[in-house]
Amino acid sequence: MSDRRRPAGGRPEAAPGPGTPARRHPRPSREQLAAAADRLLPDVIAPGLDVLFVGINPGLWSAATGWHFARPGNRFWPALHRGGFTPRLLHPSEQDTLPALGLGITNMVARASARADELTAGELVDGAATLTRKVERYRPRWVAVVGVTAYRIGFARPKAGFGPQPETLAAARLWVLPNPSGLNAHFTPETLGAAFAELRAAVAAG
Repeated sequence: MSDRRRPAGGRPEAAPGPGTPARRHPRPSREQLAAAADRLLPDVIAPGLDVLFVGINPGLWSAATGWHFARPGNRFWPALHRGGFTPRLLHPSEQDTLPALGLGITNMVARASARADELTAGELVDGAATLTRKVERYRPRWVAVVGVTAYRIGFARPKAGFGPQPETLAAARLWVLPNPSGLNAHFTPETLGAAFAELRAAVAAG
């Protein structure tokens, strides 16, 4: 990843103390979560990013808070840190600091739902077309889809696996990462971090 987007001084910042995010950011109520269904979540994006991470679609917790991968138990932010993309573990509320690090977040499907398996194949195919146009506009160097099943369906690549993909998306190189949801029992926090670190090494290698 380009050094031009690293924070001034390049020193990791101190992590917040235990319980700090919970104190600063109360949990959404059941009513707030229910009201977040089908809500849209703005992208965290800028032109010329090193990596644009692509979630499947926002969960209700993310839609209620306005933060990507916000549900407690989702392992995206720890994996991002374990993989070497961020100097410390970020809270989802700090998502707007990502473009300065050369990173961004969007989703295959914009509408929020309680579970990703509530989406139809048609929504994923349409979402892949929308994502392609977005990549053409913002021109990230890499696009990392966080969820192999969504990638297979949306882009009609039924045999795609994790890691680098042979095709490109617009001019961007493609990588598929595991879904960091806490429901994905096939990956531990350590193996998720290792998967993100493989992408980080590829990005750093140019």
